[in-house]
Amino acid sequence: MQYLFSYAFRPFFLLNGIFAIAVMAVWMFALYGFGPDTLPVNIVYWHGHEMLVGFAAATIAGFILTAVATWTGRPPVRGGALMLLVGCWLLGRLVMAYANVLPAALVAVVDMLFPMLLVIYVAKEVVGAGNKRNYPIVYIVAFIALFNSMFHLSLLGVLKLSSDADRVALYLLMHLVLLLISVIGGRIVPNFTANWLRSEGESRLPVAGGTVDRLTIIATLATGLFAAFLPVSGVTAVLAFAAAALHAYRLAQWRGLAARREPLLFVLHAAYAWLPIGYALLGCAILGWFVPATIALHALTMGGIAFMILAVTTRVALAHTGRKLHASRLTVLAYWALLVSVVLRLVSPYGTSYLTFVTLSAIAWGVAFALFIWVYGPILAGPRVDE
Repeated sequence: MQYLFSYAFRPFFLLNGIFAIAVMAVWMFALYGFGPDTLPVNIVYWHGHEMLVGFAAATIAGFILTAVATWTGRPPVRGGALMLLVGCWLLGRLVMAYANVLPAALVAVVDMLFPMLLVIYVAKEVVGAGNKRNYPIVYIVAFIALFNSMFHLSLLGVLKLSSDADRVALYLLMHLVLLLISVIGGRIVPNFTANWLRSEGESRLPVAGGTVDRLTIIATLATGLFAAFLPVSGVTAVLAFAAAALHAYRLAQWRGLAARREPLLFVLHAAYAWLPIGYALLGCAILGWFVPATIALHALTMGGIAFMILAVTTRVALAHTGRKLHASRLTVLAYWALLVSVVLRLVSPYGTSYLTFVTLSAIAWGVAFALFIWVYGPILAGPRVDE
């Protein structure tokens, strides 16, 4: 326990690996008609909510609270304060699993504890240190809490922004996470690649920052807003194609192919590549170009979000426990398993074996995160190698 709660990445990454398997198993049982009666009536929205506020937000908490200590030079959130945050996350997952039998107001209040406390922790560290460069991170975390409150207020009948405010809230959450990946990815992927290339004696380094980065962030933000509120508009399609082009151009400047010899680094480029793919598919889906909306949705979520989560958690866990930044064979196998999972899910709407492909995708997903737990469980729960 002394190691597990010494840094935020340790409990959140470990529990999130377990949660990734559990939530997918429950979802699959529900699809086959064997899901627990305690789940909300709308299990599709439950699934989306838990993959965002449960799965994605847990990784965000672990990564940001760990990174903030580096950015600000302040002591990391640890011990009792970290246990409280993890406990609030676990309580949120519990009440959401029993949302059909608990009072909706109670579910809303308990599920809001984690994102609200996370905002307080991040703001306290970043603002307290006067770290203005990272104020946007505070805003993004605050919007996660805001959009989660929108989701619950809609279910309570308090928020009547539109006839489907709960759907709007989930789509805003999804695109907010993608925006965060765009911001953080634009920092760490070219930076890590540059450091590795220098160690390999390379002189041509990634190009990052400047006008392209700003335009990419703006296009990502605009696409998310239009996709949430005007999901079938031609303007949304144009914005999605623009975001795809900018993300693709941005990624091309980061010299990903030069880093293909190191899977732990190359996987960051591969994960980011799902953003241009996903936004391009989103544009096609809106215009009805032979792409069902679910394909674009899962390219952005399973590809863009989940793949980046696995890529980042495997690297951060090694870096912050004093280990060599090199992916083991089992780690690489986890990357491949998740890639298979994404591809199977994207092809599932075509043909007559939809549920079979979704099931195989879920199995591959489970394999990926089981491998993560097997390899990284002892690392996350144990001491640094240099202690």
